[in-house]
Amino acid sequence: MRLLPLFFLLVLPPLADPLNPGLPPSPLPLNRASPSAAVEGFLSAARQRHFADAAHYLDLSDLSPEEQAAEGPQLARRLRFVLDRQPKAARSPLSRRVQGERGRGGEIVLSTVALPNQQVPIQLAAVATPGGTVWVFSLNTVSWIDRLYEATAPPFSERLPELFFVRPLGELELWQWLGILVVLVAATVMAYLLERLLLAVGARIARMTPLKWDDQLVVAARGPLRLPFWSFLVTEGTLALLLPPQVQQGFQVVCRSLVVIGFAWFFIRFAELLRTLAEAAITEKRRGGTDVASLRTQLAVLQRVVTVVVYIVAIALLLIQFPGVRSVGVSLLASAGFAGLVVGIAAQKPLGAVLSGIQLSVTQPIRIGDSVVMEGESGTIEEVSLTYVVVRIWDLRRLIVPISYFLDKPFQNWSKGPSQLLGTVLLQVDYTADVEAFRGELERLLQAEGKPLWDGKTAQVSVTDASERTQTLRVLVSARDAGASWELRCLLREKLILFLRQHPAWLPVQRTLSV
Repeated sequence: MRLLPLFFLLVLPPLADPLNPGLPPSPLPLNRASPSAAVEGFLSAARQRHFADAAHYLDLSDLSPEEQAAEGPQLARRLRFVLDRQPKAARSPLSRRVQGERGRGGEIVLSTVALPNQQVPIQLAAVATPGGTVWVFSLNTVSWIDRLYEATAPPFSERLPELFFVRPLGELELWQWLGILVVLVAATVMAYLLERLLLAVGARIARMTPLKWDDQLVVAARGPLRLPFWSFLVTEGTLALLLPPQVQQGFQVVCRSLVVIGFAWFFIRFAELLRTLAEAAITEKRRGGTDVASLRTQLAVLQRVVTVVVYIVAIALLLIQFPGVRSVGVSLLASAGFAGLVVGIAAQKPLGAVLSGIQLSVTQPIRIGDSVVMEGESGTIEEVSLTYVVVRIWDLRRLIVPISYFLDKPFQNWSKGPSQLLGTVLLQVDYTADVEAFRGELERLLQAEGKPLWDGKTAQVSVTDASERTQTLRVLVSARDAGASWELRCLLREKLILFLRQHPAWLPVQRTLSV
């Protein structure tokens, strides 16, 4: 009895698909009983180039039977391209167990394909047929196949033979290997031509100036300049090849490394050429009493120091790219590279002040126009130079502050971060004072006179302290910035004192009891 189904399968001709009658019957049984089986069956047939069989896993009911036979295999082929090349699309591991969100009408979202202006879901739908319910790619997904293919398909995929796409060599398909070869050759030629063109223009400009170091700049750039050009062209060219993420990341690491090597090569050559130029100038302009040999020695030592620093920085930048040795690269930069150079220069006080100014311009704890409080004075930053800062005090005096002050000592910057500020007004009133009346008066003042200054967010009156004679009322209000907060506090203090004078019984009094 177990051989009977196999006998009928071999003897009887395959039946037409009740869902897509225009497709030729599949010689193999179609397993569309579940979403996972449908995905696995489609990918298996499509990757074996059985696109006519793979088309049975698409809902082609919007097409006529003639259109199903003509367009079904092509749609299946294009959908296979989309699924294989989208990072979020279903791949072989996902075909065994589909995870997604169940939508209306028995649909499951298999994945989402990112297009420039929208996210397009890849869906499977349960469709009722005379033979039972089957799972296929939904009508909506089928209608999007052509547009998704145009956005994600490999270049020339319609013109190249299928051999270039279905027989991978390692992790890449044959068309990608050929594309890498074309990109490398084209990048080499283009980088050489761009370098020649830029150096020719630079040499012409350098000859027009009386300076000599710019000629050495052009000479030093010959060779190193080619590496950044080559790296940029290779990075942009490989992006069009739809390489796997790990392969694309490898190309990016190599290109970044070559850029670092190119700049290090340039700085080392430029330092050597400048030393040679300086030695020639010193020898030519020999001055009485000048020790030429001593100056040459100093120049040679300086050039070696620059070379060592460039090597250290280049090696550190190369190591930072790799997570396993990133800490080593950071340590090189911190200890042996920039830190030693900065400490050596900062030992001299004037240059240390200049470095402080550079650091301040990078970190920007203050900016021109910021409201600050320092040394008991409040004012506005008016000028920032490399060595000092000019602060305009509220009474129009100018406070000249060394720039290192803002790096070494704490100060208040009211303009840092959100500009909104809370301001307080404190009043001492008698215990008989009506706090609710003060709250009403505060609300009236803010609505009548404080609207240009008050931001409308915070307005509170609270009893914050009590002594043997008085209670302390704290009026808390918010303003859009420091200037508005100051003016609002002054306004409220004046008006609330006037309000308190209108109720003499609330003024602080001293009570005595006679015994």
